[in-house]
Amino acid sequence: QANVSNLKTFLSALRLAHQGTDAGLLPLSTLVPAKNSEVEKPKTKMIITSRKDYPLTKGFPYSLEHLQTSYCKLARIDARVLCLKKLRKLDLSHNHIKQLPATLGDLVCLQELDLHDNHLESLSGALCCSSLQKSLQFLDLSQNRLRALPLEFCRLRALVSVKLDDNELLRLPCRIGQLSHLRFLSAARNKLPFLPTDFRRLSLENLDLFGNPFEQPNVLMPNVHLKIPLTLLECAARAAVNHRIPYGCHLLPSHLCEDLEVAKTCQCGSACLSSFIQITVTMNLHHVAHTVVLVDNMGGTEAPILCYFCSLHCYSQFLDRHLQS
Repeated sequence: QANVSNLKTFLSALRLAHQGTDAGLLPLSTLVPAKNSEVEKPKTKMIITSRKDYPLTKGFPYSLEHLQTSYCKLARIDARVLCLKKLRKLDLSHNHIKQLPATLGDLVCLQELDLHDNHLESLSGALCCSSLQKSLQFLDLSQNRLRALPLEFCRLRALVSVKLDDNELLRLPCRIGQLSHLRFLSAARNKLPFLPTDFRRLSLENLDLFGNPFEQPNVLMPNVHLKIPLTLLECAARAAVNHRIPYGCHLLPSHLCEDLEVAKTCQCGSACLSSFIQITVTMNLHHVAHTVVLVDNMGGTEAPILCYFCSLHCYSQFLDRHLQS
């Protein structure tokens, strides 16, 4: 884009300098600072909303911080997008994406990820264990085909807002209470029969669970999984959790570590692994959220939540208190 005459003069001076000509004899013009209007600033935002505008031969600027590629009929995430290390907001909504690559977690600055209205059927646990644990704050997975979220989902501790509406979710992650920064949660129109017991630990500003087929709680019909006497594995597992004994895959088989990570907690505070009594009880969702979208058309704000007991003794004590009240 240079002026042809100026470019020829510059190349001539460059050739003479290379040949050893004295600097004073070189045909150099006086340097004039470039005008601000002539300096192209790094591009930080790009919005593409149709397939015909999607760049197939030209790459994306590495300076991008906000990229939207919606309605482009993408079946997968473009590998070129995964090289944009400065991305803070990525909008891939209204596409045909079925799977997310684990390398998406290499976007260390990513704060907002919008994937609503795609064809996602699962979410990788490895992706949840990436650098997104520290950066990702806003996640929209609504209008997909998700039936469950991985246990590792709860490692995304920086999450502030999560949208899961219009999926096929049969359960929420059992350790969802670990998302201490979560303030906005919507999982409307899924297939949730109940909420995990860890749901009690959330502190939300807005909660929407409308349109889920919640079961009617019945404390007199428990799901009994007691093993009497307790197995050695159960005793060891309870001791490890109750006394906070350090463990890891370098000490125990990985499957046992995974079981310990999802140990149930009895009403008495003790842990239980595979020997327990399970019931569902009613919880008013205002206990965990300031604003609650009605659960049903009848104006209810209550939903069933799982409750565990480590022994018949703990269950009978709860039952006595419940019947008295």
